[in-house]
Amino acid sequence: MNQLIAFKIDGKECMGQKGQNIADAARENGIYIPTLCHIQGLKPRGACRICSVRVNGRLMTACTTPIAQGMEVDSKSAEIQNLRKAIIELMFTEGNHFCPSCEQSGQCELQALAYRYQMLVPRFQFQFPHRSVEASHPRLIKDHNRCILCKRCIRAIKDEKGRSIFAFGKRGHHVEINIDTRLSKDMTASEARQASEICPVGAILLKKEEGFKTPIGLRKYDHKAIGSEVENS
Repeated sequence: MNQLIAFKIDGKECMGQKGQNIADAARENGIYIPTLCHIQGLKPRGACRICSVRVNGRLMTACTTPIAQGMEVDSKSAEIQNLRKAIIELMFTEGNHFCPSCEQSGQCELQALAYRYQMLVPRFQFQFPHRSVEASHPRLIKDHNRCILCKRCIRAIKDEKGRSIFAFGKRGHHVEINIDTRLSKDMTASEARQASEICPVGAILLKKEEGFKTPIGLRKYDHKAIGSEVENS
């Protein structure tokens, strides 16, 4: 039997199921907590930290923290908003993101969050790292310049034996997520599309000349801000 838990987010009384994490429970209560690495149904990793909240006074990641009876969550304070904006700025300055030329512009979750948190000129210095574009795979292109190491593709895209098609390579600040050529050699078109769609940015692209297929003005976030579907539900 499911056990209901009563808790608060920004003073709002909420209910959720025992074992549910804050991010998922918030969504079911019409409260949007931004995430880039988390997807419902996948084991959370807390990789991007965008979902950071204060729980009973302590900073926690909403995707990895289960709700508890009487818990009080702060998700909208100026401190939390500034923290999320800083994380977004770090992602833009650490990688090579040039939105006007990206196929995912208007459909990119990172770009949409930058608009939501009104990012203008980042407070951090741009790193301009030298990164490659992996184009040897027959179905996919992996652009390491845009990758934010969220691990969605590693956790979601598996072969028939449950092995990850994507995996970490290199170490330290040179770390990157690569396509396992051996495990992915029999990847179907639908599996390749799933990999492309699971990526929150434009780091995994289809090799089917489908870039810019949706015209500007008709893309996912052109007229609807990210999170609005939750807040207006």
